[in-house]
Amino acid sequence: MMASHSDAHAHEHPGPGTYGIIALILTVITIAEVSAYYYKPWEESAIYVPSMLTMSAVKFFLVVAYYMHLKYDHKLFKALFSGPLMVAGLTLIGLLFLFSKLVIRLGLLT
Repeated sequence: MMASHSDAHAHEHPGPGTYGIIALILTVITIAEVSAYYYKPWEESAIYVPSMLTMSAVKFFLVVAYYMHLKYDHKLFKALFSGPLMVAGLTLIGLLFLFSKLVIRLGLLT
């Protein structure tokens, strides 16, 4: 009984090849993020911040899904993790909009 449960649980996790592919993707994204800082046209463009946020979000999703095994966990754990994360993200976005309007209104960007 115990062996069959552990065998069934063992098949739910990815193999070393999948972890290697995820590590390679994370490495490529990290190289892109670091090189974006040193490539001045990208750093000074309007897409710099959205691209960095997107790459960071992709890295976060990959680490949480594969290395923290959330992709293979029970739906309850996914809900317990993703629900508060969405609330925190929406709060952060709301605060960014609030304070960006305040900074523009006060003229603190000069």
